[in-house]
Amino acid sequence: MFEQTFRNIDDILYKDSGADSELDYIGQTSWVMFLRYLDELEQEKANKALLTGKEYHPILEEKFRWSKWAIPLGEDGKLDHHVAMTGVDLVQFVDGELFPYLANFKHEAESAQTIEYKIGEIFSELKNKIQRGYNL
Repeated sequence: MFEQTFRNIDDILYKDSGADSELDYIGQTSWVMFLRYLDELEQEKANKALLTGKEYHPILEEKFRWSKWAIPLGEDGKLDHHVAMTGVDLVQFVDGELFPYLANFKHEAESAQTIEYKIGEIFSELKNKIQRGYNL
């Protein structure tokens, strides 16, 4: 099931001039999947808090959540093509805003044991190598 999905991702990254090897494909796929997972985790925690009457404060500011920059949905629940970034604007956002924002978590975290610190540590070492926004 997942094997074909990863093969498709490899095919896309192979065509991108920024990702040069299978090792690059793994690294680039990993950060994308991590941010997608983090978005789902935050949504799950927000839903639990809502059901229990507690308040939840998301880790990421709204602008940097997967559901806002990667797949912005319209009121009809479908991809909003008027808001979605797809080309150079997406790469500029990821390189110029998203990665620096996430890397800064390392400096703002309360301790090295927090998820914020770990996110900051990861993204201070990573570089987006996907050069075509349509591939991203």
